[in-house]
Amino acid sequence: MASKELIMRVQLDSVAKERLDQICTKRGMTQIALMSRLVNWFSRQDDLIQTIVVGSLSKESLAALTKSFLKKGSLERAAKPGDAPER
Repeated sequence: MASKELIMRVQLDSVAKERLDQICTKRGMTQIALMSRLVNWFSRQDDLIQTIVVGSLSKESLAALTKSFLKKGSLERAAKPGDAPER
């Protein structure tokens, strides 16, 4: 069964449109293809990543979150003996 595709409009300011045009030219992609891939990628991210991407965290919250990620990463690496540290 063929998948149904939907068409959506996107409102961009002139600077964003220029950047989109540049990226599409550089990547050899149409605007529709690029936007489709971006929306598909974004929709598959967890809530935390989506929150960060849309910028709905304050600088203080983002700093605390970053510190938490770094601590969690350190603990996970320490829990895996024999693994080489990432560089």
